[in-house]
Amino acid sequence: MPADLSRFALLALDCVHRQYPNKIAHHLNAEADAKPPRELTPAFYGCYDWHSCVHGHWLLARLARTQPDAPYVPQARAALAKSITPENIAGEVRYQKAEGRISFERPYGLAWLLQLAAELREWKDADASRWPEAIRPLEQLAVARLSTWLPKLTRPVRSGEHSQTAFAMGLMLDWARLTATRDFEALLDSRARAFFLEDRDAPLAYEPSGEDFLSPVLAEADVVRRILPPPEFAAWLRRFLPAIPTNGRGDWLKPGIVTDPTDGKLVHLDGLNLSRAWMLEGIVQGLPSNDARLPSLRAAAAVHRQAGLEAVTGAHYEGGHWLGTFAVYLVTERGLK
Repeated sequence: MPADLSRFALLALDCVHRQYPNKIAHHLNAEADAKPPRELTPAFYGCYDWHSCVHGHWLLARLARTQPDAPYVPQARAALAKSITPENIAGEVRYQKAEGRISFERPYGLAWLLQLAAELREWKDADASRWPEAIRPLEQLAVARLSTWLPKLTRPVRSGEHSQTAFAMGLMLDWARLTATRDFEALLDSRARAFFLEDRDAPLAYEPSGEDFLSPVLAEADVVRRILPPPEFAAWLRRFLPAIPTNGRGDWLKPGIVTDPTDGKLVHLDGLNLSRAWMLEGIVQGLPSNDARLPSLRAAAAVHRQAGLEAVTGAHYEGGHWLGTFAVYLVTERGLK
């Protein structure tokens, strides 16, 4: 495990301040907005895109906090100190508040921003204590944007990519509970119930689409287990996914296969295997300890865990700039209680 964690940390260190290549989702209001990424978003301009840079910083904070004696921690701290300054965060806030950017990185990137803020809040370290306060204006903006948007969203987005509602809501709920932000937690709870509790017979056989890195079906179950007690969740899951077997085998859910790891879209399936693994483990945690489906869920999680972790090599930047985050989220059990 320590060797793997070092490998993941080095992937993030390699990219959080690497400006190019870069794919920006940028709303230009005038020619003056045609600037390089480091001037547009001065804290989070690396790792190919904004959200990957945000969760690359989360990876560094997560590992530095939980593995304080690891050899990569001084580099991780230095990278965080370089990015998360009051001046840089003020620049991020200015960028997002400009005209036409109300939906910037909503919901995926904003949800990861809250995870980064949560990780920094949990870090009881004198030197790191300045970072939660520095990032707070952007954290508050993210919550305000999401709080305004969610009541207007009449249907959940059930994609397997960044726009998906369920996965982001899970990250948001975890932040709201950690920070005791009760009004935001209540909003998320009510919207999750409205979006998902009446769902039946989810079409898991239709997954994955060829460019998914999130499972729409399993992500929904993973957020519902956060809002229902185990007996109620078990009954809901029986209606939602009635075909989960009880034979203890994991081959009822096949991992995705990447045919070209140099293709930035096709490599999404490596991330799907990692996120499926942690979602299955979350579902396991949400069920009663005597549920007959547990062995099959655990077996499927193990198959996906192995396939996903084996793919995090860093050989190609298309996957290397983000897969380490998904690996760390999985192996450090961030989404579990």
